[in-house]
Amino acid sequence: MPSFAAQGIYGGIFDGDAKQERIAALEAQMSEPSFWENQSIAQKVIADANRLKGAVNPAKAFNAELGDLQAMLELVDEMKGAPEADDYAQEIVGTVERLDSKLDALELASFLTGPHDSCNAFLTINSGAGGTESCDWAEMLLRMYTRWGEKAGFEVEALDIMPGEEAGISSATLRIAGLNAFGYAKAERGVHRLVRISPFDSNARRHTSFCSVDVIAEVEDDVDIEIDEADIRTDVYRASGKGGQHVNRTESAVRLTHIPSGIVVTCQNDRSQIKNKATAMKTLKSRLYEKREDEKRSEMERFYGEKGEIAWGNQIRSYVFQPYQMVKDLRTGEETGNVQAVMDGELDPFVHAWLRAGGPISRKAAGEREFGDG
Repeated sequence: MPSFAAQGIYGGIFDGDAKQERIAALEAQMSEPSFWENQSIAQKVIADANRLKGAVNPAKAFNAELGDLQAMLELVDEMKGAPEADDYAQEIVGTVERLDSKLDALELASFLTGPHDSCNAFLTINSGAGGTESCDWAEMLLRMYTRWGEKAGFEVEALDIMPGEEAGISSATLRIAGLNAFGYAKAERGVHRLVRISPFDSNARRHTSFCSVDVIAEVEDDVDIEIDEADIRTDVYRASGKGGQHVNRTESAVRLTHIPSGIVVTCQNDRSQIKNKATAMKTLKSRLYEKREDEKRSEMERFYGEKGEIAWGNQIRSYVFQPYQMVKDLRTGEETGNVQAVMDGELDPFVHAWLRAGGPISRKAAGEREFGDG
């Protein structure tokens, strides 16, 4: 039984043999004397090899531990009646508990089969209905996603933050880098609703605010997307917010407008205008690629259906601070009363539930699961 399970984990679910063959081919390519002649291609090969190893090595390690468990079970079976058998039995219990946790993580990884799930991600937050309240909510979400990414071991970088008129932020774009960053972060695409007693209301009334979150994959440079320079309007301006005197006194921030599609991207995280423009171009390319893929699949309604208008009735998740505390995902029914933990980045239960549910499902399919909060 354990050996059969091990074979299923490595050979079946994760297609470990095929991935190992691909790793061997990449490593052979890396050993060629001419490997470093083209550094951009070399870096892509290394990145591909590391990505595959990141997927295969945990499954291989699990397979080995499962084999050790099987050997231990056989040993205990042979030692029936011996005093030492109880000690080994306790060790087996601990091993099973540890492997159960690892199996859970491997199962989640097996759901990330999309063509770009292993890629880095661009996560954009936009304030919606609610004015100052919504801008404050957007800043809270920015903190939440930053903490979630860091806890998950991803590298989180703020590419652009636009402050609100009175408080908070009107929009922000994060780059979340690491293995399967997009695969996990895409679960957050949609409208997020906040219900609380407003700190901006002198009468202490309850307010509802909305923000949208969009997530796209950072596509590789070799993706077939051609951008005509004549189709791009480039604007440069002084960066806003924190960043030091140099950032704020020079026109280092870059805004790119793709005229045919109307897509606008900005970047102001670096002191160098050249670097900011390169990052903005990569973001633009990713957005154009995703738009093309949506059109190719004729599923724009499905893709943006969970987000829709940034207002009442289109939310995927509700965060209630008063009159009670509850965070509930309307797609899966996953909920918790520990609001503070969620705002501190504990999003994995919601992300994992969404992956296990098979990704996007309609609220109708979820039974219009909601709770009354005014």
